[in-house]
Amino acid sequence: MAAAPLPTAVAPTAAAPSAPAPPVPAPVVAPAASASLYVGDLERDVTEAQLYDLFSQVGPVASIRVCRDAVTRRSLGYAYVNYNSALDAERALETLNYTTINSKPIRIMWSHRDPSQRKSGVGNIFIKNLEESIDNKALHDTFSAFGNILSCKVATDMNGAIPGKSKGYGFVHFETEQSAVKAVETVNGMLLNGKKVYVGPFMKKGERPADQNEPRFTNVFVKNFGDDVTEEFIRTEFGKFGSITNVVVMKDESGKSKGFGFVNFESPDEAVKAVDAVNNKPLGEKVVFCGRAQKKAEREAMLRQQYEQRRLERIEKYQNVNLYVKNLDDSVDDEKLREEFAQFGTITSAKVINTSRAGDDKSSTSKGFGFVCFTAAEEATKAVTEMNGKMLAGKPIYVALAQRKEVRRAQLEQQYAQRMMAHRSSMRHRLLVLHAPRWCISRWCRVDTAALCLNHVPVTSKCLLETMSFLKLSLAKADKTVKTASLSHLLQESLTTATLAAAPPEQQKQMLGERLFPLVQRLQPELAGKITGMLLEMDNSELLLLLESPESLSAKVDEAMAVLRQH
Repeated sequence: MAAAPLPTAVAPTAAAPSAPAPPVPAPVVAPAASASLYVGDLERDVTEAQLYDLFSQVGPVASIRVCRDAVTRRSLGYAYVNYNSALDAERALETLNYTTINSKPIRIMWSHRDPSQRKSGVGNIFIKNLEESIDNKALHDTFSAFGNILSCKVATDMNGAIPGKSKGYGFVHFETEQSAVKAVETVNGMLLNGKKVYVGPFMKKGERPADQNEPRFTNVFVKNFGDDVTEEFIRTEFGKFGSITNVVVMKDESGKSKGFGFVNFESPDEAVKAVDAVNNKPLGEKVVFCGRAQKKAEREAMLRQQYEQRRLERIEKYQNVNLYVKNLDDSVDDEKLREEFAQFGTITSAKVINTSRAGDDKSSTSKGFGFVCFTAAEEATKAVTEMNGKMLAGKPIYVALAQRKEVRRAQLEQQYAQRMMAHRSSMRHRLLVLHAPRWCISRWCRVDTAALCLNHVPVTSKCLLETMSFLKLSLAKADKTVKTASLSHLLQESLTTATLAAAPPEQQKQMLGERLFPLVQRLQPELAGKITGMLLEMDNSELLLLLESPESLSAKVDEAMAVLRQH
């Protein structure tokens, strides 16, 4: 009786081999029963509503999200669609892939939260020399016979004359390495739409051999030749290096040569041989440049990279060795500036900035500042220490390390913000002290408010409540008054040398300017701001004298007006 069930238990196992195996594997397999899809190659104006209308035809959609830029809120060109059922997601991948939305086919693949498989490169192959008509769908249909495809894409040029035109190469990422190897062995060297394609394992840029990193080309650019060079002459000279398919000399509207042209060879090796032989060699009457023909975008990117590299090299070269000198007298020229700083080390350049008119150096006038560049940072540091504040031609000069414009602007903005915070805090304190009572209800509290805060004086509960209430009202009043109150009573306070020296260096000019501007405004209301800025270039000690002497201030304002009239 116990053995009776055994045949029935074996029956399903025996029946399994007789079941017919499917001839072709399933086109796609969902990773770990996922119900999330990645939707790429979207037009920028595709919305969640459009995607919902499309994907809801397959089954109930749990959520849809179009990824957007955090600042501009513009679409990034891809989205995620989540189904309640993995079967619905698989059916959507099979039926909706490469569906056209807003005149552009979309690309659907499984959403992999773990990017390790994608970044590993396992199962990824590279295809080049594709015919222009082959798109993502055609490439997918061609390689789907070798196994399950995770991703398939043909590279396109979105910034060219024809947006979306194929670049002639693409990528196919298989689920397994075996499928990728089989595709490479079968398709490599075959004809696809009349063109022989190359198919090989995908390699990251850093893993490619050195010779593959070098661009291969057949089109050669030649420039700087004279009018005596014609297309026939170029074909004859360059024909020595190989078979030429086309030659063109660019001409203007009148038919005159522009001095440059193009030569296209049949093979890249012939083009390289021509470049090596002709570059920087005479062609006709002139020495010409010969090199690989580049697209406009590629050439602009190369020039930007070269400019940025030269800029960084220049910054590195003059770091901590270039000095900025200001408050120079008009009599100080380049030679005088070099002579004064020569004692501290070897000077590579010394220049006083002038305002020249139409290239006439004799009529140029000094702007009052210049630059001195040393060969070593130690020499520049010593010059700053010794020369800053020194009298030169009767004026104290300011010497510091030269700064780039963007660095100096950021520093000034930071200093201005700090001054505004300190000024706001000072105004609140002044207004609080101005309205604070110097008495308290209790006889134990007959001290001022500051003493109450600093010393632990015993107070009654009634006194404490009234004092705290007063402090809240005073602070609220101070915050409101700071925004609207006039600062004229602060400007009327006397500013002495000791008071100025006690302030931080970055606030000294601000303090002087606040007191100088109202005085200048009385003399020249329309140009008060510009004239005040000119006067602040003077030494602080001279500005203190101007504040105390109306006659001296009036004379300096007249001098500034004369300079402004000349310019």
